[in-house]
Amino acid sequence: MECIRIGIDLGGTKIEGIALSSAGSILDRRRVTTPAGDATATITAIRDLVAAIEANLGIPHGTRTPIGIATPGSLSPQSGLLRNSNSTCLNGKPLDRLLEATLDRPVRLANDANCFALSEARDGAGAGADTVFGVILGTGVGGGITIGGRIVSGRNGNTGEWGHNPLPWPTDDERPGALCYCGRYGCIETFLSGPGMARDHAERHGGPPLDAGTIFARSLAGEPAAAASVARYVGRLARSLATVINLLDPDVIVLGGGLSNVASLYTDVPAIWQRWIFSDVVSTRLAPPAHGDSSGVRGAAWLAGQEEPA
Repeated sequence: MECIRIGIDLGGTKIEGIALSSAGSILDRRRVTTPAGDATATITAIRDLVAAIEANLGIPHGTRTPIGIATPGSLSPQSGLLRNSNSTCLNGKPLDRLLEATLDRPVRLANDANCFALSEARDGAGAGADTVFGVILGTGVGGGITIGGRIVSGRNGNTGEWGHNPLPWPTDDERPGALCYCGRYGCIETFLSGPGMARDHAERHGGPPLDAGTIFARSLAGEPAAAASVARYVGRLARSLATVINLLDPDVIVLGGGLSNVASLYTDVPAIWQRWIFSDVVSTRLAPPAHGDSSGVRGAAWLAGQEEPA
C-alpha cells in the first residue's frame, strides 16, 4: 500500500486534517470545529477526525500510521508540557503523550509556524533550498526554520520566535513601543501583526478603526494616510527581516498569514532591506507561500513521515 502521511492542524477555531500521498497529492482533507475550552473534547475530536480520514481511504483499523500535529505553542523540553498556545485549555498538558494514548500510535508534534516552514521547504516556495525561514504575519508574528528539509527546534524548543525580539533600529517615535502580551514593550509583533498595523494607523492618523487589509487597499487607491502607514510597515518589516538575514542567512524567506497576500511586500521589502544587512550582496528570496493556508496542515503531514532525529 502507498505510504500515506496524515497531518492535523490544531487551531483555535477549527481542526483540519489532511492525508498526503508520498508525492504530496491530497488524498483526503476535512475540517471540524475546535471544541471551545475543553481539552478532552479537543483530543477526542482529533481522534475522530483521524478515524474518518482513515476510513475514507480504506486504511485498516489498527494500522497505527504516525500522525503529525501542528499546534500553536510548543512543548517545553524541560517539562514536556505544552506552553504558549492560544488554545489555553491545552497549556500545561503533555499533549503529545495524551494524543499518543488516545490514537494508539506515534505522534509527532511541532509548532504551527515550524510546520508552515517545513511544508514550504518540502514542496513549496522553498523547495530545493537548504535553509528556509517561514514567517507568520497575522494576528501574531511567528516563524519557523528548516535546514536540509528538517525543522530546527532548538535547545529550548523556541527557534523562530523572532516576533518577541525588539523592533531593530527603532526611531525616536517608535520607542518604547506598545505593550506586548508577553509583558515587554516594542516587540516586533506589536508592529508587524495585523492588529499592530491597525493600531499604528489609528494612533498616527485617527479616524474609524481600519484593519490591515483595508489600509493596504486604501494605499493602492492613493490615500496619503494609508500610504504613509504602509511605508512605515514596509520599513519595519525590512529592518526586522534584515536581522534574520544577518543571523541566519537563509536561502528563502516565505511569508505566511493574512498579510502574506499583499503582493507589494515581495518587491518593496527586498528593495530596501540591504540598508541594514551586513553584506555587499543579498540574494535571499522573499516569496509568497506556494500552499497558502494549507501549508500548516501539509507540514504536519510531512512531519508525520519523518524519522525522529538521532
